Amino acid sequence: MRIAILDDDPLVQEIERAAVEGMGHSCYVYSDGASLLKELRRQTFDLLIVDWYLPDMDGPKVVESVRQGIGSNMPILFVTRRDTEEDIVEGLSSGADDFMTKPVRVGELVARMSALLRRAYPATHSDELHFGIYRFNTEKRTLEVRGQPIDLKTREFDLALFMFQNVGRLLSRDHVREMVWGQLFQVPSRSLDTHVSRLRAKLDLTPENGYVVNAVYGVGYRLEACGDAQE
Repeated sequence: MRIAILDDDPLVQEIERAAVEGMGHSCYVYSDGASLLKELRRQTFDLLIVDWYLPDMDGPKVVESVRQGIGSNMPILFVTRRDTEEDIVEGLSSGADDFMTKPVRVGELVARMSALLRRAYPATHSDELHFGIYRFNTEKRTLEVRGQPIDLKTREFDLALFMFQNVGRLLSRDHVREMVWGQLFQVPSRSLDTHVSRLRAKLDLTPENGYVVNAVYGVGYRLEACGDAQE
């Protein structure tokens, strides 16, 4: 998973980064709201941790802006020194999904992140996944379409699984590269486009089969359900 942290305190940044990376996730740190919002025009994340007090705007304003843009469905966790009932109500009303107070308690932070990720992305925690005519077995790493096995290379299977696990979500190119190839791999845009095109053909992703892949200019891809497709 890709997790973004918005906090201008270097010590808090390091504590939260260590917690995120200790869970095996990728971490991206921002010190002001404007930088994060600018990045969200071309990047996608799986979860956002946000502080209340920021150099340029309050956390609730950032959350409201995120909800109005590309991060409309991304789970958001407030981690802040604000701790009154009014603060919690305002934070959650702005669009956050959860709220915890500083000082940061790593065990609690990990537990809250895990709970948010489980609720937001339940398909990532199942061994067998059914999406209309498409059947994944994540343990055996197999995919069947209408009961017929599809021969996929390693990256093709990983790409197909990742996209189906995120049906309806806009995924940035960097997000796809990182989750399928890993952070250390530099995958050219043309190669990514080729993989997506090949997958579209191999899986016959068409409206008639319930799912289509759409490219979103300047950002990435979205696998969308259409017709009577059922997850």
